[in-house]
Amino acid sequence: MVAKLGLALRNALRYFPPDVQELLAPEFAQELRLYGHIYMYRFCPAMKMRAYPIEQYPCRTRAAAAIMHMIMNNLDPAVAQFPQELVTYGGNGQVFSNWAQFWLMMSYLSQMTEEQTLVMYSGHPLGLFPSSPQAPRLVITNGMVIPNYSSRTEYEKLFAMGVTMYGQMTAGSYCYIGPQGIVHGTVLTVLNAGRRYLGVKDLAGKVFVTSGLGGMSGAQAKAAVIVGCIGVIAEVDKAALMKRHEQGWLMEVTDSLDHCIARLREARKRKEVLSLGYHGNVVDLWERLVHELDTTGELLVDLGSDQTSCHNPFNGGYYPVQLGFAEVGRADHELLASCSLRRQVSAINRLAKENFFFWDYGNAFLLEAQRAGADVEKKGANRTEFRYPSYVQHIMGDIFSLGFGPFRWVCTSGDPQDLAVTDELATSVLEEAVADGVNPAVKLQYADNIRWIREAAKHQLVVGSQARILYSDQKGRVAIAVAFNRAIARGKIKAPVVLSRDHHDVSGTDSPFRETSNIYDGSAFCADMAVQNFVGDAFRGATWVALHNGGGVGWGEVINGGFGLVLDGTQEAEQKAKMMLSWDVSNGVARRCWSGNQKAYETICQTMQDNKGLVVTLPHAVAEERVLQQALRP
Repeated sequence: MVAKLGLALRNALRYFPPDVQELLAPEFAQELRLYGHIYMYRFCPAMKMRAYPIEQYPCRTRAAAAIMHMIMNNLDPAVAQFPQELVTYGGNGQVFSNWAQFWLMMSYLSQMTEEQTLVMYSGHPLGLFPSSPQAPRLVITNGMVIPNYSSRTEYEKLFAMGVTMYGQMTAGSYCYIGPQGIVHGTVLTVLNAGRRYLGVKDLAGKVFVTSGLGGMSGAQAKAAVIVGCIGVIAEVDKAALMKRHEQGWLMEVTDSLDHCIARLREARKRKEVLSLGYHGNVVDLWERLVHELDTTGELLVDLGSDQTSCHNPFNGGYYPVQLGFAEVGRADHELLASCSLRRQVSAINRLAKENFFFWDYGNAFLLEAQRAGADVEKKGANRTEFRYPSYVQHIMGDIFSLGFGPFRWVCTSGDPQDLAVTDELATSVLEEAVADGVNPAVKLQYADNIRWIREAAKHQLVVGSQARILYSDQKGRVAIAVAFNRAIARGKIKAPVVLSRDHHDVSGTDSPFRETSNIYDGSAFCADMAVQNFVGDAFRGATWVALHNGGGVGWGEVINGGFGLVLDGTQEAEQKAKMMLSWDVSNGVARRCWSGNQKAYETICQTMQDNKGLVVTLPHAVAEERVLQQALRP
């Protein structure tokens, strides 16, 4: 242990010349003892951290200035979950591993030319290397640990030594846009859950119970209001709960279960639109709902999920019901968390015997519950299936198969008027696509997103950079990019626009318990798609690319990647956008098609008709069970 601590300290000190190492060593050693990692708090910037207008960054290229804009947004205290620890969201999703890396990165970006590429190893800026103007300006990898050593235990050791880090998804790729992204995803998920499970288009009077009001999960309160239901969200951290209340995303708060249930009943009867934050543990809330059902016969909840950081259950991601918020980290935390997960699942199982529907929201809740011994097994299922579906298996998987996913953009001018212009352009593009004629499934997705973009300004979704998200398919993304680029060329948009997406997308992520959980040909545990996407984006025009281990469901459970593409009004930018965005979607649709998904098959066939340069291997008809049984007979 002493040797590993010494190595961690040595690794941190190598960023500094010998004449200051003796001064810094005791300070860093103390951080290591207290926090298990050296963050170098001394070097946390005194300046106000936010996304400044692009022209204020001292850079030689627009691409470098755009990257600076995105990095500083990820570390903005209004955006980031734990900015001093360089954590943007998800409890441990970092931008960098320490503050020395931040300063070194900014120095390199200020020097970078169009004939250099900056290489990042898990938060560490390796350096500027000669390349071409067509190459990415930045290539990021986070957590690329040899597979046999990609365990949670090994991660803790490697992170303590400062040689790897958990970039989550858009934290370590510098593309986070605040909770707006997950608001939209949650809106679509709850809307489609109502359609699928409840058979309704109008969610008035329907109750959605969940937990978490942190960096990503905080979006749930806003989404409940947008879809018009009653959202009841439990949160153990009062600061997180009050932050969402003061922000206006959470309408009411209470720390009384009695009041919570009474208010829920009242809102349900009146069909009010309500987001109610319960300051307490969600296990208590679930068990109280069971009590109400068993004593009154009244089922008070229709839909349910969980958005705790359950991918990291024993290090602050999941709080056992037996402990108060301040007691986390006790020696028996793991034992108590396992017991708490079993209790939570037991309550959910009781409610699910009635007309109540629960889904896993991609935070590894059911996976960790299974590991804790909870009753989540599904008889005859494969490794990625549980008693309850993931939201990808029942909802988002169909959307991904149509080529729709979380496309986003950032106006680097920082001017809300530029964002308003992009909203108008994106709406116009989608309306034109519908007018040209699309199939009913695609038309429904376009309609949901047209409604979203029209109402986006009203809902005051911007936190941090002037950014927007909408779910679009390949055709829509390319058309929107072209419209933006030409508006920049005409001066209608005053500064470059950065295009990006969540890694949680059609092609960006291989995650057997989330993004690829609805792939049943055995390849859900393979990561070819995400790696190919990272490489393909790089040589098709992305300004920067990122590839990560971990994200959403946890370390060692997923490989995912993302990109940033700077539109500057040039013809070259338009060509890059057309080429790269087409690949970035069609890769994942083709993979889903090959795995036997009918919607993906139809989507890729239509895409091949529209793009003669695309030729995809299509699967033949699924072999009949009779043929298989006959061939396998002893």
